[in-house]
Amino acid sequence: MTARLVDIAAQAGVSEATVSRVLNGKPGVAAATRESVLAALDMLGFERPTRLRQRSSAGLIGLITPELDNPIFPALAQVIAQALTRQGYTPVLATQTPGGSTEDELTEMLVDRGVSGIIFVSGLHADTTADMERYELLRGKGVPFVLVNGFSPKVQAPFVSTDDRAAARLAVTHLASLGHTRIGLAVGPKRFVPVLRKIEGFQIGMRERLGMSPADSEQLIEHSLYTLEGGQAAAGTLIGRGCTAIVCASDMMALGAVRAARERNLHVPRDISVVGYDDSPLIAFTDPPLTTIRQPVQAMGQASVRTLLEEIGGTPAPHSEFLFMPELVVRDSTASGRPEQRSV
Repeated sequence: MTARLVDIAAQAGVSEATVSRVLNGKPGVAAATRESVLAALDMLGFERPTRLRQRSSAGLIGLITPELDNPIFPALAQVIAQALTRQGYTPVLATQTPGGSTEDELTEMLVDRGVSGIIFVSGLHADTTADMERYELLRGKGVPFVLVNGFSPKVQAPFVSTDDRAAARLAVTHLASLGHTRIGLAVGPKRFVPVLRKIEGFQIGMRERLGMSPADSEQLIEHSLYTLEGGQAAAGTLIGRGCTAIVCASDMMALGAVRAARERNLHVPRDISVVGYDDSPLIAFTDPPLTTIRQPVQAMGQASVRTLLEEIGGTPAPHSEFLFMPELVVRDSTASGRPEQRSV
């Protein structure tokens, strides 16, 4: 076997260790290098290992998402999967569900199947209370990875995120320009990085446009779940505090806010303006069509794949965060605040 490794390595122009990794289906080998080793096998007349005989792709890439109920996650998964397929890789989608496999369990499963790399979307890296050591352990196994939406300085890896501060600031600026002075923010649990950033952007916008201090705007922030029901509960509280406009941390929460308004016989947007976040598929066709902050899903998905492939290829991108600017999309769920609007 040693002689064979030497011959194959010489033919492919790589080290014997690299040949061993390819033959044993281990991750951490660039797609082009893997193909060179397999081509050398064929040229020298050696039989490919059974696991490699039918492999026509460059390898498997894992994609771990928190769930698929929120339309933004399947939209992002589709972009990533298409980009991977164009590069010859086979995407493997692993989704967390309540009571199902955890992120750590899904990661272990993917590593056991010899994935060439993993993309984590809105994972534990976004949770400020989570132990980030898990990612260093993964790096120690030689598995490259990229983290989407959520930054931690404790993890040495490339991050790809939407600029959540800019997103919340955009929403406040839009609503303030319409004359609203009592603007609420409905967001998820405070332990998540995107939530903390949205709060910061919200408070910056409230100070810049309305002269409101962070202490005063704190009472206009309500934490809940990233669901329709969570948005409904948070919006109900904010409406009770006299808000005439609500910025929501997801489109699903925004739809819940619309429901909360209607339960109180309030019209959207005549009585209450609502802004979502994501610009999920079909959100332009809701009643009313939702004004929202669009995440640049296409650009972020492609950047995630490109960055991961650079990691796999041995020319890693800087271990820092790539921030993508969001876009305000104005539809029919926001309108001018009326002088006669009052606390309800």
